Amino acid sequence: MTKRTGADAVASGGDGGTVVSVGDGWESDDGGGPCRPEDGGGKGVVAAFGQTLKTLRLREGLDRAELGSRIGYSAATVASFEQGRRIPSPRTIERADEALGAGGLLCVWKEEVERAQYPVFFQGMAALEKEAIELLAYDTLVVKGLLQTEEYMRALLGMRRPVLDPETIEQRVAARLARQDIFDRWPAPLLSFVMDESVLRRPYGGKAVLRGQLEQLFLFGQKPNVEIQVMPLDCEESAGVDGPFTVVTRKDGRKFAYVEVQGTSALQTDPEQTALAAARYGIIRSQALTSRESLTLIEGLLGSL
Repeated sequence: MTKRTGADAVASGGDGGTVVSVGDGWESDDGGGPCRPEDGGGKGVVAAFGQTLKTLRLREGLDRAELGSRIGYSAATVASFEQGRRIPSPRTIERADEALGAGGLLCVWKEEVERAQYPVFFQGMAALEKEAIELLAYDTLVVKGLLQTEEYMRALLGMRRPVLDPETIEQRVAARLARQDIFDRWPAPLLSFVMDESVLRRPYGGKAVLRGQLEQLFLFGQKPNVEIQVMPLDCEESAGVDGPFTVVTRKDGRKFAYVEVQGTSALQTDPEQTALAAARYGIIRSQALTSRESLTLIEGLLGSL
């Protein structure tokens, strides 16, 4: 078994082994706005981008307030970008490139800067989501991060122990919301989510938060490329007894399986193991309610709140 960071493994196409990363759990705590880099390597990338931004701004003879007015941010936020304390969104980088007449010098940083907003252990999975033509996810404790409302995210993050500081919470919310661009991408990837019924009944954050989350699930479930299914509480058999996992198929046909539990994450690249994970997911889907039955159940739960 070879160990390296998820981002490196995905970039190289994997080596037939298992990629294991250990860190602060993402999904289980878990257009975004600016956020802070999560790791040392990411900080280096963001610092280099910030220095480039400052150099180009000074070349144009603009102060921070003037640049901020052109790209829609305050002078203080521009300072945070330049000092590597905040991460601009890809769209912000594009606006800054245009405002400074940089001719693409800033845009070449977009991919690296965007990756820096994620913890090292999750960068591989984040990259896969952007390339996925199919994503299959089974969850047993919380709604999948890609499906969460902002209020639901904040409720879960606020429950973390040890307690997360406010800046970390803001950063993770922004990154999570940015990942939901997958629903608007074209060509549209095939997205399938199965979750235990208990997930839909847990009022994390209160009934108002749960209502908003159920409404979002109902809306997502009506998208033509999205299937949402529920594993009912009275189901006597489940192939998902080993817990939640995600299977992603890349454009080149390669499959990857991602598992996360109690601060430990693993990105599985072995073809045999990923094929078995996909097969297991197929059995789980067959045991769950159909998409139509699941949406009816969600609608009923909404009516009871």
